[in-house]
Amino acid sequence: MSTLSARERLEAALARIDDAAGEGARACPTVYRERAKVEAEAADARASAGLSLGPLDGAIVSIKDLFDVAGEVTRAGSLALMEEGRVATQDAVIVRRLRAAGAVIVAKTNMSEFAFTGVGLNPHYGTPGNPADRARVPGGSSSGAAVAAADAMCEIAIGTDTGGSVRIPSALCGISGFKPSRQRVPTDGAFPLSYSLDSIGPLAKSVADCAATDAVLAGDAPWQVEPAPLAGLRIGVAQGLPLENLDDTVGRRFPEALDRLEKNGVRLSYEKLPQFDAMMQVQRRASILVAEAYSIHRERLERHGDLFDPIVRGRMLKGGEIAAADYVIAARERAALIAEMDARLADVDALIMPTTPIVAPRIDDLTDAKAFMTQNALLLRNTTIGNFFDLCGISLPLPRDGGLPVGLMLLARNGQDRRLLRIAAAIERMYGR
Repeated sequence: MSTLSARERLEAALARIDDAAGEGARACPTVYRERAKVEAEAADARASAGLSLGPLDGAIVSIKDLFDVAGEVTRAGSLALMEEGRVATQDAVIVRRLRAAGAVIVAKTNMSEFAFTGVGLNPHYGTPGNPADRARVPGGSSSGAAVAAADAMCEIAIGTDTGGSVRIPSALCGISGFKPSRQRVPTDGAFPLSYSLDSIGPLAKSVADCAATDAVLAGDAPWQVEPAPLAGLRIGVAQGLPLENLDDTVGRRFPEALDRLEKNGVRLSYEKLPQFDAMMQVQRRASILVAEAYSIHRERLERHGDLFDPIVRGRMLKGGEIAAADYVIAARERAALIAEMDARLADVDALIMPTTPIVAPRIDDLTDAKAFMTQNALLLRNTTIGNFFDLCGISLPLPRDGGLPVGLMLLARNGQDRRLLRIAAAIERMYGR
């Protein structure tokens, strides 16, 4: 725990945002400089009086650009919403909960337009460079959140995860990111991408910070995450789809992680899951995400389609080609597969796989739309499993050994959030963090 005051830690975060040689301008398009100072001073006053609002009292927090803040237009990384000029009348639920917990909200963070890609590029407000290599993408859609947390512009960042938008940038930027069970955190006041899939979670440098933040976002009582004993844990290594086309770095570090877990007493089983193939069949019939995104933006596309990122616009327009019957069938088939997967995972504590099959691509390799879509699909492939099957999940950074960041992903049954966080804390401790 830092001995510095909230005001001192805020000033350090603001200095990082303001650093002309850094990524602050691209990572944090809105900075709440004066209000944050008032919030930090209030937290310090409480601390001096021996009072506390909980574990996040005085924590320096950023929020993704799609959360409503009263009196502001919610951009969601777009020009179209700025053109419409709809001003939020109240804070999003999670913003109210953070403020009530004493969090110091320092900034809104950049994102892929409308949270609709896993790469993290934004042609309107710029793309923050990956902290491990500024020539590479940060991952998306919570791009600015990951860069802000990794670059110490905040201590905790709040993102959303519809197909991996918390876990992908966490993995590519070398930090932890937690996607809770979907219903756990209310999405009121968060600009939607998919009503069926959206979830809200934290990005931070430690599992403890993710756990403390998740409790606040969910309206739970505070708790201190205690690492689960590794010996005897039953972890299933997902076979098939999640292990296809791994690049050299991920293909080397993932087996090393499995070997280390086994040496620490974890019981690994190698799980073949036909539900993955069934998921792909459902998505080929009709993408629930794309259909719902189109329903949200159909009229906006007609009015302001020229203001959209062309790649985002093209992906959304495909939703107009999905028949209502196919969407309904896909939703019903997904519900059946969720039940199947839940039963299938009853015999393991968690599934494990690489968060992404590749490390962060170079930005200049994605100027071609076809190359962009190929890399986007790869980045989203494994994380989407957690959203489709309505699981909770976390990405943990593996030791870098001087190379690019690689994420290790754990998925657990819906409602097993705290158990998953305890397992993640144990793996984090195994690596000496």
